[in-house]
Amino acid sequence: MVYVSRKEHFNAAHKLYNPNWSEEKNRQVFGPCANANWHGHNFELITTVKGKPDPETGFVVDLKQLSTLIREHVISRLDHKNLNIDVDFMQGKMASTENLVIEIWKILEPKVREITEHGQLHSLKLYETPRNFVEYFGE
Repeated sequence: MVYVSRKEHFNAAHKLYNPNWSEEKNRQVFGPCANANWHGHNFELITTVKGKPDPETGFVVDLKQLSTLIREHVISRLDHKNLNIDVDFMQGKMASTENLVIEIWKILEPKVREITEHGQLHSLKLYETPRNFVEYFGE
């Protein structure tokens, strides 16, 4: 099995805030991430496709096609947006990185199947900061 990855970048703002909690509890749990005026991140998304190389091309997936797919269906919907307000697929959800990566998976998984016969989406790794990231395997 070969694992092929593509990294893309986007900037987005969000706020972690549970409307069912008091301001005090939100500050206790989320700290400055509950700032009423939002805060932003320079996100890095690493998309990994696994499979066996196509005997004719040697590719598991064409990385140019993968990059285009990610940019068209995910990055364009997230870059320079407010995750809580501007992003349709995050409406009604806590705008955590964990929830965001699950929603990105739902978008990319069927699209990846359309561009490769020999591979499948294996994982997404979403960096919120250089030291904080989540990884999702579609489970």
